[in-house]
Amino acid sequence: MQEHDLSWVRTEMALAEKAPARERGVVAWLRKNLMATPVDGILTLIGLVVVALIVPPILNWVLFSAQWTGADRAVCATVAQGGSQPEGWSGACWAFINAKFAQFMFGRYTDSERWRVILVAVMFVALLVPLMIPRVPRKGLNAILLFLVFPVIAFFLLVGGAFGLPYVETQLWGGLLVTLVLSTVGIAVSLPLGILLALGRRSRLPVVKAVCVIFIETVRGVPLVTVLFMASVMLPLFLPAGMTFDKFLRALIGVALFASAYMAEVIRGGLQAIPKGQYEGADSLGLTYWQKTGLIVLPQALKLVIPGIVNTFIGMFKDTSLVYIIGMFDLLGIVRQNFADATWASAQTPMSGLVFAGFVFWIFCFGMSRYSIYMERRLDTGHKR
Repeated sequence: MQEHDLSWVRTEMALAEKAPARERGVVAWLRKNLMATPVDGILTLIGLVVVALIVPPILNWVLFSAQWTGADRAVCATVAQGGSQPEGWSGACWAFINAKFAQFMFGRYTDSERWRVILVAVMFVALLVPLMIPRVPRKGLNAILLFLVFPVIAFFLLVGGAFGLPYVETQLWGGLLVTLVLSTVGIAVSLPLGILLALGRRSRLPVVKAVCVIFIETVRGVPLVTVLFMASVMLPLFLPAGMTFDKFLRALIGVALFASAYMAEVIRGGLQAIPKGQYEGADSLGLTYWQKTGLIVLPQALKLVIPGIVNTFIGMFKDTSLVYIIGMFDLLGIVRQNFADATWASAQTPMSGLVFAGFVFWIFCFGMSRYSIYMERRLDTGHKR
């Protein structure tokens, strides 16, 4: 057999070549994502037509014909200079938002004491942000400060009556302050309480299971408005004479208990999704019930139901607007209350106020949604960190 000598052997990998010109660039992206098939092309054209019809009027109302400054409703009842709108029509009345902004944020909270609210907000953000960033160290200390120390400091700062701070009754609270306090306390209380209720519903102890089932099914069977009315109107009737609770505290308890019942069902779904082998493996290691639950079962269950947990948080954040029914003014409630101000009564005032309130709610809800997506990807077993 004739032998052939190898005259050349490759000693390094060939360099990667660029993709063909038609497979890269903006045109390639448009062709792949918007024009891949005839149906995609038709839908893209229809979408462009709809955007062309809707977006310009919205931008015109929000920006170009909007009134940004002014002292009263007169600026919102006139046509923008150079505008082509019908007589008596104008864009958004952002001057109304500008004039009432402080009230939308703090309600009737004493003007000279609003620095206390701002300080609480700064402290909350300063403690929450490091806790949400995985790379920041000392998570244990951070959690102790946020969940144990901060609530005490925030209570004395917001309410006052101690350490030389004037007392500010909760009836003067309003706006975004009420919305954030209700939702933050509700979130902080509903998650651990929901976990306990979910575990109790799966308990083998008949009394514990019955109590949890009755509570969950009763609360989930009535609307939040009913719970708020019970907490605000009916609860004082069952208290001893002369004993009462602050209305804001009653609303806090009602919202937290209502959210915890829904949270319990979300977490119970995660517990049921854990394979039986996980329980058996924990039992084979000789772990106690609480060790098995806290170290093996709950971490996996909570990871599975992150979307459901955040969905409950978002729903509770928006449902805080229902406290308007019991005479408390959250962000939406105080915006609606100001519609009756004759100084700013105009055709554009209600729409401008509602758009502003909706935008603020959207910012917080969108932020929670995006962070939950980030956590899902980070906790994904196959995700590269």
